[in-house]
Amino acid sequence: MSDSPQPQAAAGTRELARLAGPELSRRRRVLVLTICCASILVVVMDISIVNVALPAIRRDLHTSVSGLQWSVDAYTLVLASFLVLAGSTADRVGRRRVFQVGLATFGLGSLLCGLAPSIGWLIGARALQAVGGTMLNPVAMAIVATTFPDPAERARAIGVFSSTTGLSLALGPILGGALVDSLGWHSIFWINVPIVVVALVCTALFVPESRAARARRFDPVGQALVILVLSSLVYAIIESRSLGWTSPVILGLLAAAALGALGILGYELRRVDPLLELRLFRSVAFSSAILIALFAMCGFSAFLFLTTQYLQDVRGMSALRAGLSLLPVGVLVVVLSPLTGRLVGSRGPRLPLVNAGVTLALGGGASAWLTPDTPLPAVLATYLLFGSFMGTVNPPITNTAVSGMPRSMAGLATSLASTGRQIGITLGVAISGTIAGSALTGGGRAFTSAERGVWWLVFGLGIGVAGLGLLSTGRWAMATAERAAALFEQVDRGAEHPAQARSLTST
Repeated sequence: MSDSPQPQAAAGTRELARLAGPELSRRRRVLVLTICCASILVVVMDISIVNVALPAIRRDLHTSVSGLQWSVDAYTLVLASFLVLAGSTADRVGRRRVFQVGLATFGLGSLLCGLAPSIGWLIGARALQAVGGTMLNPVAMAIVATTFPDPAERARAIGVFSSTTGLSLALGPILGGALVDSLGWHSIFWINVPIVVVALVCTALFVPESRAARARRFDPVGQALVILVLSSLVYAIIESRSLGWTSPVILGLLAAAALGALGILGYELRRVDPLLELRLFRSVAFSSAILIALFAMCGFSAFLFLTTQYLQDVRGMSALRAGLSLLPVGVLVVVLSPLTGRLVGSRGPRLPLVNAGVTLALGGGASAWLTPDTPLPAVLATYLLFGSFMGTVNPPITNTAVSGMPRSMAGLATSLASTGRQIGITLGVAISGTIAGSALTGGGRAFTSAERGVWWLVFGLGIGVAGLGLLSTGRWAMATAERAAALFEQVDRGAEHPAQARSLTST
C-alpha cells in the first residue's frame, strides 16, 4: 500500500476527534473516564460478588447446585450473547443514549435481584441485570476511546479502564463477604442502585454524545445463531449432571450448538456487516487474544466458584472471612494492573501474558493438593498465584486484540475480546459446578477430591494462556495482523463485500 502510516494515524486521530465533538478539557476527560470505570466496576463486580453469597442463597432459597450455577451463568450468558449487538447499536443511535438506558436497566435488575423470593425470580432478574450490562461494557470502552483523541493519552485511559475489569472481579468476593455477613445476601444487589443513580446523573451532565462514522447494520440471523450456540452449550453442561451426557435432551442441545456454529461460519462470511466479523480471525494476534480471554476467565471463574464454597462449606468460614481470605488476590490486582499497563505500553504484551499463564497453571496445580486441613497460610499462598495471574492478564488481552487493526475495527475487536471473557466465565462456572457440585453434600474430603479435576483443567488453561502469549506476539502473528488490517482498510475505502476486498488484496 502506498499510504504511509504517519498520515493514516493522523487522519484517524482527526476523525476520532471530529466524532467526539468539541475537544474536552483534561478535567472533563478524566471525569468521563471515572464515570465509565464506575459503570464497569458494578457490571463486572456482579459476576464475582455473587460467588461469596452462593452458600447463603442456597440456604435461604433452598436451591440446588444447578440453581446456583444458573444464578451466575444467566448473567454472564446474556452478557456474552449481546455485547456485540449493544456496541453496534450504540454506534448507530448514540453511545451516551444507550449507556443511559443500560444504567437504568441494570439498576432495575439489581433492585429486583435484591427482592427475589425464589431462585427462579433471582435468575430472571439476573438476566435483566445483564441486559443492562451489555449496554455498559462495550459502550463505555467506546466512550473512553472517543473522549481521548490523543493516542498516548487514549492508551493510558484504556489501560485504566481495562485494569478496572480485573480489579472488579478480584474485589467482588471481599465486598460481597462483608455485605452478606452484615446485611444479608440481598444487599450485594441493592448496593448497585445508588451507584447507578449517581452514574446516570453524571452521564447526563458530563458525557458527550458520539456516534460511529459508519454504523454496522443489524444482523438478526447472526444474533439468533450466537444465542443458540451459547445457550445450548451452557444448558447442556449444567444439566448434564442430573440428566446424563447420553440423555436425548443433552445430545439434542449439543447437536443444536454444533449446527448453530456451522450456521455462523456459513452465514456470517457472506454478510457485508456481520455480527461476528470472522475475517478478524485471519489475524493470529486477534484469534489468540480471544482464546486467551476465554481460557483466562474460564480458569478464574472456576477458581472463584469453587473457592468461595471451599472456604465456607468445607472450612466453615463466614462469608466475611471467606472474602478476606481472597484479599491476596485483590491486593495483587491493585498493585500489578497499573504496572502491567505501563509494561505493555513500553515493552509489549508478551511478558505479562506468559507470567499470567504460568501463574494460572501453578495456581491450578497447587489447588489440586488442598484439603480441608491444609494450613491457612498455605491456602493464602496459593491464592497469591491467582492474584498475580489476574493482575497481569487483562491489559495485554485488549492490546493484543487490537494490535495492528485499523481504527474502524478497534471497537468491534474489543467487544469480541469482552465476549470471549464472558464466555469463559460462563463455561468456568458451568464446568466446575458440573464436576464438583454434587460432592458438596458428601463432606469436605469428598468435595476437595472431586474438585481436583477442575484444578487440573485450570492448570491446562494456564499452559494454554502462556503458549498463546508467545504465539500471538511473534513476527508471524504480527504479519497476519497487518494483512488483516490491510483487508479492512480496503473495505472502508469502498470494497464493501468480502469478495471485493479479497479481489483488491490479490491485485
